[in-house]
Amino acid sequence: MKARVHVMLKDGVLDPQGEAVRHALGAMGFDGVNGVRQGKVIELDLADGTTEANVNEMCEKLLSNMVIESYTVEMS
Repeated sequence: MKARVHVMLKDGVLDPQGEAVRHALGAMGFDGVNGVRQGKVIELDLADGTTEANVNEMCEKLLSNMVIESYTVEMS
């Protein structure tokens, strides 16, 4: 079983990496980009019987900073 966790900064939290990407895209001539938010994707290869609740606990304890980040989980 696999899980994919998407971690993003919460709305209202400054994203300096995203802003740097937006600026660089503009400098390269891509003028239509008004904003960029950068995040991370974590892929987990899980043992049978691992539940989405287990993955949520992993996210809340280690994989995301719950103060400034939010996450979503996709199980497959």
